[in-house]
Amino acid sequence: MTERRGVRWGVVAAVVAALLVIYLIATEIAATWLWFREVGFQSVYTTRLAASVLLFVVFGLAMALGVGSMMWLAQRMRPRIRPEDTSAMLARYRELIQRRSRTSIILPALAFGLLAGVSAVERTDMFLAWRHATGFGVRDPWTGLDVSFFVFSYPWWRFVVGFAMSVVVAALVGATLTHFANGALRTLNMSGPPGVVTVRRRSPFDSPAQAHLSVMMGVLLVLYGLSSLLDRYGFAINQNSLFTGVGYTDHHARMTGKVVIAVISFVCAALFFANARVRRWSIPGLAILVMLVASLVVQGIYPAALQRFHTKPSEQELERPYLETNIAATRAAFGIDRVEIEDYPAVTTASAGQLRSDAAALPAIRLMDPARIPATFEQRQQVRGYYSFPSVLDVDRYNVNGTVTDAVVAAREIDVNNIPDRSWNNLHTVYTHGYGLVAAYGNQRESNGEPVWLAGNIPNTGPLKESQPRIYYGERASQYVVVGAPEGTAPVELDIPTSGDLGAEQKTTYDGAGGVSLSNPLSRVLFATHFADLNLILSDRVNSESKLLFNRQPAKRVAEVAPWLTLDQDPFPAVVDGRIVWILDGYTLSANYPNSTRTDLRTATADSRTETGRLQQSQPVNYMRNAVKAVVDAYDGTVTLYAWDEDDPILQTWMKVYPGVVKPKSAIQPSLLSHVRYPQDLFKVQREVLGRYHTTNPYTLIQGTDLWRVPNDPVAGGNTLEPPYYLSIKWPGDSEPVFSQTTLFVPDKRENLRAYLAVNADAASSDYGTLRILRMEDAQQIAGPSQTMNAITTNPVVAERLRPFLNQGSAQAHYGNLMTLPLGGGLLYVQPIYTQRVSSNQGGYPALRFVVVRFGEQVGIGDTLQQALDQVFGGDSGADTGEDPTDEGGGSTTTNPTVTKLLAEADAAFKAAEESLKNGDLAGYQKQVQVARAKVAEALALSGR
Repeated sequence: MTERRGVRWGVVAAVVAALLVIYLIATEIAATWLWFREVGFQSVYTTRLAASVLLFVVFGLAMALGVGSMMWLAQRMRPRIRPEDTSAMLARYRELIQRRSRTSIILPALAFGLLAGVSAVERTDMFLAWRHATGFGVRDPWTGLDVSFFVFSYPWWRFVVGFAMSVVVAALVGATLTHFANGALRTLNMSGPPGVVTVRRRSPFDSPAQAHLSVMMGVLLVLYGLSSLLDRYGFAINQNSLFTGVGYTDHHARMTGKVVIAVISFVCAALFFANARVRRWSIPGLAILVMLVASLVVQGIYPAALQRFHTKPSEQELERPYLETNIAATRAAFGIDRVEIEDYPAVTTASAGQLRSDAAALPAIRLMDPARIPATFEQRQQVRGYYSFPSVLDVDRYNVNGTVTDAVVAAREIDVNNIPDRSWNNLHTVYTHGYGLVAAYGNQRESNGEPVWLAGNIPNTGPLKESQPRIYYGERASQYVVVGAPEGTAPVELDIPTSGDLGAEQKTTYDGAGGVSLSNPLSRVLFATHFADLNLILSDRVNSESKLLFNRQPAKRVAEVAPWLTLDQDPFPAVVDGRIVWILDGYTLSANYPNSTRTDLRTATADSRTETGRLQQSQPVNYMRNAVKAVVDAYDGTVTLYAWDEDDPILQTWMKVYPGVVKPKSAIQPSLLSHVRYPQDLFKVQREVLGRYHTTNPYTLIQGTDLWRVPNDPVAGGNTLEPPYYLSIKWPGDSEPVFSQTTLFVPDKRENLRAYLAVNADAASSDYGTLRILRMEDAQQIAGPSQTMNAITTNPVVAERLRPFLNQGSAQAHYGNLMTLPLGGGLLYVQPIYTQRVSSNQGGYPALRFVVVRFGEQVGIGDTLQQALDQVFGGDSGADTGEDPTDEGGGSTTTNPTVTKLLAEADAAFKAAEESLKNGDLAGYQKQVQVARAKVAEALALSGR
């Protein structure tokens, strides 16, 4: 009686557990569907859900039926007479199986089926892409197949064949164990005298078991042969000793070897099928041995010998056609096949008036460093401690009074970690949103070195108008919020802080279209379960008009509605038609583009300004396109996807999978297009690949005689790469500056400048995306960024100007980004220098104090860019930077010739002092230092400093 009661309670517990699991799954599906319906992408969710269920059922059933049917067949083939050589334990086990034969088959079959179904669900995107594959119109020269086969079909068929092999292996193991348990498989005679084991001389298998297992082994070998045939296509996407793709040894030995192994596998399979009737293991066993030996020879020994004794000695000649294919494929796959390279005989001598022809570019030079002034944004525009800005700001451009200017921008968002009282009500119903986009001119500063604001303060002031400044969806919006209230109810959401107490501050009630309604108790229970938060049921703040806003981070929203995209690390805010929106770049990636060299996405996109939380996943890629521009409205969370690279076959494939989800490029309104820019991660990957593939000469590539690399950031120090910079630059020969993204190259294992790369980053330009390289001449050594940084920090005049701020006093100097511009027939380095109070937690923040410039061997430092340029270029650079000549703190843009002369004499005196020190003349050293300091002091007095 007690045993029956225990069984009953066990059944009840199992039923309750099953119901609970079903409820949790159902609530998760319902909550997710409601969110997708809110953003208008329910077709994405239903398509993926249907495909996932289909894959789970089909592959799960295939595994379960495969294992279960083979075990059932083995059970049906059990010997009618129980063997005499069975141990007592094995006899009891066999008896248990015979009494519970269905359970012993169904349970393992279901377990294998469940695992197989879950594994198949992970291939949902792979299946959908294969099902709707779009051709590339480009053929692999070594197989004649379209690139789409490798990108879409090859991964899917690899999975299918691999899965089929796993089904046969699992079924073979299950059938073998069943035969053994039933006595159809014996190896030892256990019926002799105690302590004596007699080995049987007849076959260890009963005839039915032998036939059964022979057929299964034959099927497994057929699948192995098919796998070998597929493997021959894998050489086009695998790494060989030199590059990714087919090489000489692959083409002439390894690919043929895969065919040979496939044929041998099919022959061995036929012998196993024949063994189902002959029932002699010697013949198929010998065939397996022959296959192993043949595999060792044709896949190991022969290719290795060919590579060592034939290919390697004549590598340049034999690998040339394969390298040419690799170069062409790599350059096409990464979009660098149309890069424009021109030799640049950069001059290194500076003379008066040298920048006259580049006058249009000087006012566009950005002096505000987005990595240096976040603390300035915090101190000057934070308003309240619970607002915050990112640690690295963004660069955009705005048309102000008819003039397009670079701007440093950031969204003022709520930082929940700084909320004074982190109660549930405050976290989820009061501090619901940030307020306003803060923007500063990139090329202007106040007299005290602070930014000149395009937009700032609460409420907003400045020339950049925001009709809807509230930010309910942002990068820091990690928690869900409950918004909305019945008409006539006092607002509870903090909106505009005032100088009064918290209760007196202005409140608001959200009235946007975003959010999931919590109007009925069922939805509250649903989301209380989803978030494991009973407050959604118990709190009085949740009412009939409430909406639930969740998944509020722009990158997460786009990733949910477009799981086939890889997003850029840096979403950035912009004001478009008065509303704040987030602009994101979405990439289509592949690691299966034939013969294209792979690079690691994380390694290629990491640099000194990459925030830890934004690092890309480490994954190999050998094809990349900026396929989509995504926009997320900061107020109502609306997600809009625009097709950007409409010729991308991967994008076209996903547009077939989810019709109507991606809007055409033509739908982008001009006001949005003016803020779209060339994406950072794509540019970083392209510069990484260009380090090797700027050349189309296979000999140069194989010899490694002209390798370029991205230099380390001289400002940040360490082994982190220098980031690319958004700048408005004037390319040699162009008439006007263009908003661009720029980077530098130095030779491998050297620090001098080798090349300057820029891409037109202005989406409104007809030349958008054009990559151009200025290649320095080998005969002329141009200083690279680390050498320039060293020249700046050791320059006597710079050192003297910075002396009051170096490790002494209440303020310290901090170097900003070291920017490079092709001006004056050479390369101009520009670096802002900021000063900041030592104790930043007491209100200190960076202010632009100096600008330092280097051209050739000439270094100049001034309170303004104009002063620094005039020092370098003989007292008159020949162009006006556009800085305010009445700027009290910035100084005049026209440098006093006497000041320039005095600074030059001070520089000469410092150099003479160094020579004296080298010669051991300490007295001469001290005398020259005194002269230099006196000249600097006189120059400062004349300039009013």
